Amino acid sequence: MSPVAIATSSSVQDPDATTLLDALARHGLEAEMVPWDAPVAWDAYDLVVIRSTWDYVGRREAFLAWARSIRNLANPYRAIEYSSDKHYLADLAARGHRVVETHFCDVGTEPRFFDGDVVVKPAVGAGSGGAARYRADERDAATRHVVSLHRDGFDALIQPYVSSVDARGERAVVVIDGEATHAMTKAAMLNVDESVRTAEFRRAQMSRADLEPEVRDYVRDLLADERFADLLYARVDLVATEAGWALMELELVEPNLFLSYDAGATDRLAAAIARRD
Repeated sequence: MSPVAIATSSSVQDPDATTLLDALARHGLEAEMVPWDAPVAWDAYDLVVIRSTWDYVGRREAFLAWARSIRNLANPYRAIEYSSDKHYLADLAARGHRVVETHFCDVGTEPRFFDGDVVVKPAVGAGSGGAARYRADERDAATRHVVSLHRDGFDALIQPYVSSVDARGERAVVVIDGEATHAMTKAAMLNVDESVRTAEFRRAQMSRADLEPEVRDYVRDLLADERFADLLYARVDLVATEAGWALMELELVEPNLFLSYDAGATDRLAAAIARRD
């Protein structure tokens, strides 16, 4: 078997797979894409890199059990466990980082809504799956969404809708081996029904963005925590608020790193993988 496995999903195609494998080959590594739930001998690989395991959402415990079993995993297990449940937002807020206000509505509890438009999303999710925006006069629909998430076994998050997303989008900052390498603007995703948010729609919402000094500072301060040491990659999703940039999500499990949007990103990721092999 090849010494490096790029862990992926058996049901969703990774758009960066070919270019990443080619880049790894240029760095002298044999690598292959392997679904994380495939019945293979994972110990045969020198390194397992989680990249596009986007189907783990409904099977988080099984996914974590698999990740615990991998002897050389990137990102490390502690980061995978932490970042795969958005309750980490409360922890980061308590540590002094500016985070979008969040009410956590765990299974068995009643929802509390903010004034104005709100977003309801699952605590364990990928992309904008299971997330929806509701106007102030749609509380009944928002409540039904929470009930539906609870029925499916998911804790829920309720956040105020940050209006700057409509005009400026979200800022997704890609970090490879501790360095913020490039950034993307993600235009508003929640103004259309989830059925419309296809892969093509998501790609159309993306564009390159500048990395302003204040964005770099936020990302540097956030990832300076020793718990985030030795990350192969990270994606920090921010939104603009009156108080400054605020964290929407910290993606350490399987974020899209938008490698095709930056000429050197794929090679930087391949080089970082080679240093760990």
